[in-house]
Amino acid sequence: MAGDPSEQRALQLIAEAEKKIKSSTGFLNTLLGSGTSKLEDASDLYSKAANNFKMAKNWSGAGSAFCESAKLQLKLGSRHDAASAFVDAGNCYRKSDPQEALTCLNNAIEIYTDMGRFTIAAKHHITIAEICEQETADLELAIKNYDRASDYYRGEESTSSANKCSLKVATLCVQLNPPDFDKATKIFEMLGKTAMDNTLLKYSAKDHFFKAVLCQLCVDRLNGEQALNRFKDIHPAFADSRECKFLEKIIPAIENENVDDFTEAVTEYDKISRFDQWMTSILLRLKKQINEEEDLR
Repeated sequence: MAGDPSEQRALQLIAEAEKKIKSSTGFLNTLLGSGTSKLEDASDLYSKAANNFKMAKNWSGAGSAFCESAKLQLKLGSRHDAASAFVDAGNCYRKSDPQEALTCLNNAIEIYTDMGRFTIAAKHHITIAEICEQETADLELAIKNYDRASDYYRGEESTSSANKCSLKVATLCVQLNPPDFDKATKIFEMLGKTAMDNTLLKYSAKDHFFKAVLCQLCVDRLNGEQALNRFKDIHPAFADSRECKFLEKIIPAIENENVDDFTEAVTEYDKISRFDQWMTSILLRLKKQINEEEDLR
């Protein structure tokens, strides 16, 4: 708001910062070494201005002021402080200009990776992925960033965090146009096998194998059936699960192009365990494939 006292204060602080920057140059400042302290003061003034813009809910103004602070910190050689300021800028821009938010966060990531801070870089790749997924609807870029975060976490031995990112990748691959079912299948299978080796995660293996088979069925019924048999062999608990029994019902229905049997199996399962939106979209795709096969006869 133009008349907001916080916004007016922010503009005053920016004017002060600009004066500090102008007065930091020149022979005498270089000789006395006072130029550096003036740039430090200017950076601090920009940060204060940004916080005042935040109070006024001027998110673009806040983002811009944090960016100016970050640039000064880079000049001063304070890379960590610069990265933190770019992150602050990204968080503000997210509320007003998602594309600018991505630029700021990528600037921060570049600094953190150069410093070998891969865990914190991964965290900001996730933030970028969430912006792409929720605000800019760029699923391919979201997948790319979740993938990168997963790689960084894996390199730092943070397997649990890496697997969460991989799960997001697999989930989003199915939502692409066209869907990348092959990549999703490979990730779900990898996650299922990883879960089998962990006592605490073993219960989740069947869910991953279930999704892997469903994804494979969307590509090829025979490959889906082979995957089901393979998972039953390597994970006996999966063979006894409701998920497996459900797959054993819908695969013959798909093979025989029997929509009624397919629908009955889905309805029966859904009464006990509700299918989420993601799962429903896959089942609708499989049902559509059966209908199309029927129409071709």
